[in-house]
Amino acid sequence: MSSTTTLDTIAAAGASLRAGTTTARELVEAGLAAIDAGNARVNAFITVDADGARAAADAADAERTRGIDRGPLHGIPYSLKDLVDVAGVVTTAGSRVLDDRVPTTDAVIVTRLREAGAICLGRTNLHEFAMGTTSEDSAFGPVHHPVDPSRSAGGSSGGSAAAVATGMGLASIGTDTGGSVRIPAAVCGMVGLKPTYGEIPTDGVVPLSTSLDHVGPIARTVQDCAWMFAILAAVAPRTIEPRDPRALTLVRPGGYFDALVETPVRHAVDRAIARLQAAGVVVKPGTIAGTDAITKAYLPLVVAEAADWHAPYLETRADRYTPPVLDRIRLGKTTLAVDYLAARRMQGVLAGYVDAALAGADALVLPAVPIVAPPLGATDVRLDPSSDTTLPIRSAMLRLTQLFNLTGHPAISIPVPVDGLPVGLQIVGRRGRTMDLLAVAAACERALASWSSGSS
Repeated sequence: MSSTTTLDTIAAAGASLRAGTTTARELVEAGLAAIDAGNARVNAFITVDADGARAAADAADAERTRGIDRGPLHGIPYSLKDLVDVAGVVTTAGSRVLDDRVPTTDAVIVTRLREAGAICLGRTNLHEFAMGTTSEDSAFGPVHHPVDPSRSAGGSSGGSAAAVATGMGLASIGTDTGGSVRIPAAVCGMVGLKPTYGEIPTDGVVPLSTSLDHVGPIARTVQDCAWMFAILAAVAPRTIEPRDPRALTLVRPGGYFDALVETPVRHAVDRAIARLQAAGVVVKPGTIAGTDAITKAYLPLVVAEAADWHAPYLETRADRYTPPVLDRIRLGKTTLAVDYLAARRMQGVLAGYVDAALAGADALVLPAVPIVAPPLGATDVRLDPSSDTTLPIRSAMLRLTQLFNLTGHPAISIPVPVDGLPVGLQIVGRRGRTMDLLAVAAACERALASWSSGSS
């Protein structure tokens, strides 16, 4: 097989590796060829480790010839958001601030992936210090959307989503503090998982907000994300058995979660819900209390905790930040302790409200992002065509995801069939039940896969 192999999922590539019809080296060469062909267009990668990836692939192939199989990720090429430490390599966090920060140890998740036989192709671009939703405030230039390069790939893990969407590896590792895995996955048409808070260790990951940070995978399918999640969380990987759609009950929250949604997204999600119902899923309306407190709780936590970590750099390297990110970090220095503590208390209250909304249901279902990928450079968006009111792009893109960072509930975005730019359907499960959420998502993925974009 040549380096133009088109195996585009972990499941397909793994089956081919075990059948002996491809090799890890061929998969790596395919990923590197895709980077060579497309990275100038989308700017997904900051650094590429071609030599290291080839050496790791050759080692994986040699192990396989000796009968060693490390599991579903053995020989699988992936990429790593450049926020995650690899020993001996600068972790840029998309910034010039950390030009000389070379970690001496690997992040825990890097060790786990290496032990599972996964092969890192390189480090992906991101919104500087993960503090944005568009991946355009980066010292290495903006990430461009894989379908329309004039648009954003989402953020902050925009490079990760764009890499997977363009075949630059079969999966990528991102981070999610307010939606930064789910947002780029949704707008790029990929699957993105934010697990339950604390299930995947963040040791060795440059923090944004320790109260809200999650690590999660981006891939093409729910099953691929499930295998990545299992390795990252150090649980036994297994094939996900999709739930019977006729035994599923989903709650679609209204009010805040339905009030401001761009028309193409609303239509796509409505059609997806109709398809799920046609497959036997019960979808009922619901509410989540306390939505007026989401931003009030989210902002003090993020900016205060960011300012705390960045304090030494703010004193000595403020000129190296991009101005928008510097402004947001400095905002944390003015956050009052009483506001921070109130936000921490509100986290628990909001978690209880989401638990209540889930009562008697298997999951919540709602859009992942209320808009399609915005043009690069756009600052505001009008979500209600009947109103002249606009929202900042950042606020709009965070609007439907950030609650579940506050509460720690697992959430996943899966693509829905569309005629235009990609749209993501967000599914939210119970805390500590991420595998159950994946089984629900797999059922929804299967139902939507059998439906063409022209059906209703």
